[in-house]
Amino acid sequence: MSIDVGRLESELLQMSTADAPGREFCAAIAELARTGRFPQLRSVLPGIVYDELWARYQQQPTVFVAEWQRLAQEMRQGFVEHARQRLTSLTRLQPADSASTVPAWQEIQRALDYQQNELLRAAFSLELLEMIEPAVLRAAHLRECVVSAASSEEADRYLDEATRCYFFGMFTACAVMCRSVLEEAIKQKLPSVLARQVRTRYRNAATLGSLLREVNDNLQLTGIDAEFPGVANQVNDTGKKAVHHGLLSEDEARECLQSARRALQLLLK
Repeated sequence: MSIDVGRLESELLQMSTADAPGREFCAAIAELARTGRFPQLRSVLPGIVYDELWARYQQQPTVFVAEWQRLAQEMRQGFVEHARQRLTSLTRLQPADSASTVPAWQEIQRALDYQQNELLRAAFSLELLEMIEPAVLRAAHLRECVVSAASSEEADRYLDEATRCYFFGMFTACAVMCRSVLEEAIKQKLPSVLARQVRTRYRNAATLGSLLREVNDNLQLTGIDAEFPGVANQVNDTGKKAVHHGLLSEDEARECLQSARRALQLLLK
């Protein structure tokens, strides 16, 4: 079975522009004004909106019709880009005066889209489609992480999130989750006596670095492979960089994930 991602993107763009919220609304206003049926809008528009539009129409009927025809066209052509901007605006801080620069047609689209959320649906669809091919390439270079001993459900979930973050380009989050999976796996592996000592010493808040020091000082007691602390420290160093020193590159995230997987194999022999 062949899946053409480019074709999916093209079809999505066609559907999005065809059904751009507000396009038919603006075109209808232009047509009613052009054909002298403007009063019919009174029954479908709030009174304050109708009065404002009627005043503008009376001032310059021809200009009014042309502007609403242009607005309908801009809504169709700009829908996809507006959809992407809509999603981005939810993920980043916005300047206080940014609302004053938003084109009128975008405000109309957002108001008409309030119940259906087509703007967000289109934005997420496009973004996820663009992630497919890079994610496929990243996944193709990984192999299953096979271990002999079981860990915990929580550790499995951490590893799942770390790996999916890597697939979908969230490289800094990937490294942070790699630290979490090793922290959880180590806690499950510690002998009960040492585990109690660690909980008491660090007040149930031991970091990966703290756990690795305890493991390194008690290798014989834990029975953990002597190679494990060195590999796990690579994960810890990258994770600390992710938290304290800025965003990571794809290569750094990949190396961190590979080290975490290798550390788990050593830990769960």
